[in-house]
Amino acid sequence: MRARSPHWVNSTVLVEALHRYEQNLLPRSMRLWVETMLDIDPSEPAQPLLPSPPHPSQS
Repeated sequence: MRARSPHWVNSTVLVEALHRYEQNLLPRSMRLWVETMLDIDPSEPAQPLLPSPPHPSQS
């Protein structure tokens, strides 16, 4: 039996996976999928994958 892998991913799912990847909360298979999809070398120092949210204006 072949291993299943996603054929398509919507942006909401991808962003959630990236958040969980940065927090080290993904199962190994999903972590490897994200690393493969984004060509991430896990032996390199971690870089933020998502931009930081904008800060609300202080009035």
